[in-house]
Amino acid sequence: MFPLGNKGLRIGILGMTEGNGHPYSWSAMFNNYRKDEMETCGFPVIPRYLEKQAPETFGIPGAWITCVCCTGYAGREEAEHIARAAQIPTVYDHPEEMIGNVDAVIVATDVGDEHVERCRPFVEAGIPMFIDKPLVNKEEDLQTFVRWRKEGAKFISSSSLRYCKEIEPYYKNHYELGKLMYICSPMAKYYETYGIHALERMYPLLGPGFVSVQNTGTKEKTVVHIKHESGCDVHIVQAPGLNTCGMMVLGDKGSLQMRSGDSYYCFKRQLDLFVHWLRTGEEPFPFEETVELMKLVIGGIRSREEAGRIVMLDEIKAE
Repeated sequence: MFPLGNKGLRIGILGMTEGNGHPYSWSAMFNNYRKDEMETCGFPVIPRYLEKQAPETFGIPGAWITCVCCTGYAGREEAEHIARAAQIPTVYDHPEEMIGNVDAVIVATDVGDEHVERCRPFVEAGIPMFIDKPLVNKEEDLQTFVRWRKEGAKFISSSSLRYCKEIEPYYKNHYELGKLMYICSPMAKYYETYGIHALERMYPLLGPGFVSVQNTGTKEKTVVHIKHESGCDVHIVQAPGLNTCGMMVLGDKGSLQMRSGDSYYCFKRQLDLFVHWLRTGEEPFPFEETVELMKLVIGGIRSREEAGRIVMLDEIKAE
């Protein structure tokens, strides 16, 4: 019965996709980790930010990653390495083997095209999930998740950059900036996978009410212009290897350049809130925000594929 209350939580983690080491780092945040094994995880940044943390920051009371399964990009060998590095007792060959042995699942993969099929067994089994960003990047998949939600499925999804400790305080209090007029939120990598980081980092500053999205770039170099009903314009530029400078926010009374350098804090807060949701049913933010963010992802891809056409958000149907 959801929410799960104060019981000990057995959480399974699914992975991996190319370039995404979350099964390593997120599992370590629950279970702590073995330094020698983590050093060879293939993601050099992970052991560097883990080693900066005080020992007491590891762990979430009463919750553990108890099993891991890798399908698709990686398989059994990678899952066994994750298990050694993050002290996970059980490795499965098939995700469905987790059913009956876990209380919740983390879908730690960042390819939105795969999430419907990765999540379907757990939706059908009634197992609550945290789904890595982006939830989807196709209109029909968004409609599937919205339908599942209406049918009672329990899941949440977000970008960790919503929880940047340098930015988070401004979400509810940025009066010194006055009326927000312009935001530039650059990001590395590709819009399909990392565009949601740029989007969700700025979204709480403006809240619901995005009107249109236009992508005049290419897959290798994203150039997105987004309009909000408040009159604020947002630009997102992206490219593999882009050395970004945080987020720039301009109002009619002041401006800020916000930088974030603590990946551990972002991820750990995201996971803490996931466990809080499992125990209480209290969502970190309304699901309607996730739906609107996914429309921005879908609209940005659609605009690029249609020669930079301005895509109105209301043309993307969630149901």
